[in-house]
This record gives sequence, structure tokens and C-alpha cells, in this order.
Amino acid sequence: MKYSVITFGCRVNQADSLQIEDSLRQRGAEASRPDDADVLVVNSCSVTASADQGARQAVRRVVRANPDVRVVVTGCYASRCPDEVAALPNVIHVVPNRLKDTFADVLNAIGAGDAGRFASGEGPCGTTLEPGVAGRTAFTLRVQTGCDEPCSYCIIPRTRGASQSRPRAAVLDDVARAIAAGYKEIALTGVHLGSYGRDLPVPSSLLDLVSELARRPEDVLFRISSLEPMDCTPALVRLIAGSPRLAPHLHLPLQHGSDRILRAMKRPYTTASYARTVRQVRELMPAASIGTDLIVGFPGESDEDFARMIDYVGGLPVSHLHVFPYSDRPDTEAFRMPEKVPGAVVRERARALRAIGEQKTRAFRAAQVGTERRALTVDDGLSAVTDNYLKVTLPVQQPRNQWVQVPL
Repeated sequence: MKYSVITFGCRVNQADSLQIEDSLRQRGAEASRPDDADVLVVNSCSVTASADQGARQAVRRVVRANPDVRVVVTGCYASRCPDEVAALPNVIHVVPNRLKDTFADVLNAIGAGDAGRFASGEGPCGTTLEPGVAGRTAFTLRVQTGCDEPCSYCIIPRTRGASQSRPRAAVLDDVARAIAAGYKEIALTGVHLGSYGRDLPVPSSLLDLVSELARRPEDVLFRISSLEPMDCTPALVRLIAGSPRLAPHLHLPLQHGSDRILRAMKRPYTTASYARTVRQVRELMPAASIGTDLIVGFPGESDEDFARMIDYVGGLPVSHLHVFPYSDRPDTEAFRMPEKVPGAVVRERARALRAIGEQKTRAFRAAQVGTERRALTVDDGLSAVTDNYLKVTLPVQQPRNQWVQVPL
């Protein structure tokens, strides 16, 4: 059986897709292009209306080119609107997020109708996709899913459920498997990564997990993906700054630069506390990459609120901005709020913020000129990504998945 996986959205979905591909390959399936696949898996996102639309368009586009393909849809859109997803052409299964860990059952059901084209699943259990499959060089590992935070704009607690951590032993086993398969970089991800361990039978913490990973003897780099600002503790920052096993790179979603809007969003921090966190990271790791997310056009966002955000973000020592126009999500508190910002205003504000982001990225790269960083080769060895998350074109092609020293 030939398969193809299309993934939308966050790193958590990317990690989930990696696990799905692993299950497919263990059952003898072969990766292929969508227009030549027997089975298409669409791992959907629902954080915005355009994300929903993207999943629908992907299914219809592939089915037009490949009318016999059987489609399985999972992810947040599939969890939020299962009937709507099931009505899409050629969809044979809709797998909500809460059943993602039982995806093997769906695969076996598909395989049972394949008249021998699909292996029984008794094959090389415990194997891991090697570096380079589907263009991936780093291994993305989900250690947690779900969220208990009540952010007023977010649909994710509904589509992912309450926070749920994977047992430490299971995480460490996956780390060992990834390293044995040849991965040299592992990105830890979760919906609310900083809550890791709080719900385990023996409570633990992200700090405990990362401390253990930092002690591993193998030459592997661990990268912490998106981390809520209140979870970026001084102890965690000191640990990252002091360990060669941990990447000097943090992504700390701010969402807005006005305290009034942060309160309306129900974000559990202030602009002052966020600035203190970012400045502590910068003081201990001057060359660290610090990214952030920002939402423009939240209901009730006034010209004054936006001006405050412009001033505030302009003064932050961050290196990357991800700017998102606000998108109404049904069944959220923000959906019912009045004073929606006109679309043209939202687009103009987004352009202004993105311009600031481009300036900050250029300034960050310029500040690294004259230094040398360790980097992992990607893109078939044509480029490399540094430990502080800068992509560099290589003058001479190198083997993929190799550590190199690159001048900046």
C-alpha cells in the first residue's frame, strides 16, 4: 500500500504525523506522492478559519487528481467538526485527537480491505523513521498534549482536551529510539509544553525532564519548542544557558503588547513580566534566538491598544515575530465579544507588525556576523540550521544530518 501524509498547523501535529508515518511503514506501507497514494492521511489544524479551509482544499485537490484514493482525516478540524469532515470526498475515517494514539487500529482496518497489499503489523515494531524521510532532519517528539488554560480566543482545549503528559519512561524510550535511528537533533513539543508532568501519577515538571535530557552522553541537541512565558522559569533558562545539549533558542508567545487586551485574552501574565523573562534570556544567552507570536485585531483592539503593541514590541530584544490576524472560532469566549475589528484594519496592522519583525530578524542576523556556530546540515546538505536557529546556505554541499561549524 502506498500512503501520503499532509500536515497542517503546529509542531504537535508534525510530531503526530511522524508517529502515524512510523505506524504505516511498520505495516509495510510505502511513502508516495498524494496523487499516486492508495491512502491519504490529512492531519488537520483548526486554529483559524483558513486552517479549516486548507484541509478541505487539500482533500478536494488530491481527490481530483487521484479519484481512487481513500482519505483519513485527523487533527483539530476533524475533532471540532467531524460530520463536516466526513462529508468531504473519499473520506473513509475521521479520527479525533483523543484517538490519535490508537491510529494503528484504523490502519489495520484499512489494511484488512487491501487484499494482501498491507502488512499485518507484525513487522519491525520499535523502528523509527530515519533522518531524511519526508524531508525531516530533526526528530519532533510530542511529550504532552491538551491544555487547561482558559484563553478566550482559543479552540484548542476543546479539540485537544485537558492537559495530558506522556510518562517519563515513554519519552526517554522514544529519545533513545530516535538517537539510535541516527537523529542528532530532537525538538520537544506539546500543546502546553510547560505543564509537562503536573498530571502524572508521580508529579514531575518540564525542568525535571529537560535536566535529565541535558545529562545524556550522546552528541545530540535538544530544542524546546513553543513555551508559554509563565513557564519559562529562571531555573529553566539557567539550565539551557549552561548545557551544550540544549539549544539556545526559545519561542515565547506574547500574543499582544497591551495589558488591557492580554486581560481580555485571559493570558496569565503582563507585558512587564514578559519583558523581564525575555531580558533574562538575553542576559544569560546573548546569542539566543527568541521568537514570539502576536495576534492582531482581537475584538475591542483600539488604535491605542495597537500603538502600545507597536511601541512595546519594538523595544523587545526578540529575533522573530509570527503575526496572526485574529480569527473568530465558534464556541470560544472571544467569538461572542462585540467590537470586532474590520478586516482591512486587521490586515494593515498585521503588515505593520510584520515589518517590525523583518527588521528584528535582520538585526539579529547582523549581530551574529563574525561569529561561528555549530549547525546541523539539512536540505540534502545544501544548507544548515545553527543551534540558535539561523538557516545558513553552505558554500559546498555536505552530507545531510551532519554537525558542521559555520561562520556567520
